[in-house]
Amino acid sequence: MKGTYKGPKYPTNATGKIPAFKNYEEEANFWDTHSFTEFEDELEDVDIVFELDKPREEALVLRVQKNLKKAIEKIARRNALNPSALMRMWLTEKVNEALSGKNKGTSLAA
Repeated sequence: MKGTYKGPKYPTNATGKIPAFKNYEEEANFWDTHSFTEFEDELEDVDIVFELDKPREEALVLRVQKNLKKAIEKIARRNALNPSALMRMWLTEKVNEALSGKNKGTSLAA
């Protein structure tokens, strides 16, 4: 995949009948009260490619306490991520820190 679309940069510019938005919350409020079908005449078809045959490297099942899972889900939602993506990011960061020696003050050893 060449790159991942992360959404618009704010503030946005008005496009046709769709107004400009100062931030994510303003845009969310707009779309909560409008349907994209109101703007069908302004939409264009795009090609979407899904890489369904791309195998995942490995799966890791991790059991956590209910309150920890709820906290992870809350943080993930706040950052517009799913919990699995958030945990992959955090695990990658911690493993890289441990391997680079940045965790010398902890009980982790690489």
